[in-house]
Amino acid sequence: MLFLVVGAVMTALMACFAPQLARIMQAPAQAFSRTASYVRICGIGIVVIIAYNLIGSVFRGIGDSKTPLVTVAIACVFNIGGDFLLIAVLGMGTKGAAIATVFAQFVSVLISLWMIRRRQLPFTFTRDCIRWDGSIIKRILKLGTPIALQDLLVGISFLVVFAIVNSLGLIFSAGVGVAEKVCAFIMLVPAAFMQSMSAFAAQNRGAGKNDRAVRGLWTAIGISTLFGVMMFYMAFFHGSILSSIFAKDAEIIEAASQYLKSYAIDCLLTCFLFCFIGFFNGMGYTGFVMSQGIVGAFLVRIPVSYFMSRQAPVSLFHIGLATPCSTLLQITLCFICFAVWKKRRARGTRGI
Repeated sequence: MLFLVVGAVMTALMACFAPQLARIMQAPAQAFSRTASYVRICGIGIVVIIAYNLIGSVFRGIGDSKTPLVTVAIACVFNIGGDFLLIAVLGMGTKGAAIATVFAQFVSVLISLWMIRRRQLPFTFTRDCIRWDGSIIKRILKLGTPIALQDLLVGISFLVVFAIVNSLGLIFSAGVGVAEKVCAFIMLVPAAFMQSMSAFAAQNRGAGKNDRAVRGLWTAIGISTLFGVMMFYMAFFHGSILSSIFAKDAEIIEAASQYLKSYAIDCLLTCFLFCFIGFFNGMGYTGFVMSQGIVGAFLVRIPVSYFMSRQAPVSLFHIGLATPCSTLLQITLCFICFAVWKKRRARGTRGI
């Protein structure tokens, strides 16, 4: 019920203010109408997008990460098929991409609901459960608001970075757009570790097994680092190959590969950061997670991006370095926070 209300409000805002959002992002004139259209269509489907993520979170919360994997895989197939049909065959361009994304997630939601009805859950779920429960919503907001606020503000910081890049011209804008598609795929791995770590830490915290949660943290970092090294290699040395999947223009591919080189460095760092974020979220320290995210975004990412965009000659590699610089500061804060947490725990006190 809470997320239904949030989704309805966001749908209205994004549908009504899509041009203003495109203007804030300083979308190039040649792509302004298509940008606004993409934002509006995704905004109209935001209830579906929220349901898609919410159901996946419920499954992961009860220790089932396989079902979300299956539904995501199905959504990917429908998304790719929808892109091919609506863009390549029907020539709908950006509108087709947005429609394919929303439709694919809608299919995933339907499949998830069908799976829920067919399986035995560790709790009773009926239509009567879907109601406005003030006490539960208060608890969700207490834990979730800092995370949501962090994601919102970090998202805004990236919008500012995109606005800075968009002001440099169409090639730079398109290059970053292509690179972000590759980055979105690459970041699925550390994001998956973050979500898994959050559920694992919360389950062990509830069972009073904090030591096992800590061992899980270091194990997750170790495994994630192996993937991080592979992603670094592909993004740094073969960024042009990855970019050519989404673009054909040589200038755009070159611009995207330059941006990916800096993102490759971040691949090595997010192995630590995302696992730490998942751990602290699971332990209930969402206020700290919000603080470190905001500090990294607004004290490092935006200023460094702006400074690099004013250096001649302008390089997307240098602008992109703002992201690993931000991540490095956030990791430092996480290590400090973790040390304080362990010290307080040894003394028998709570909090960070």
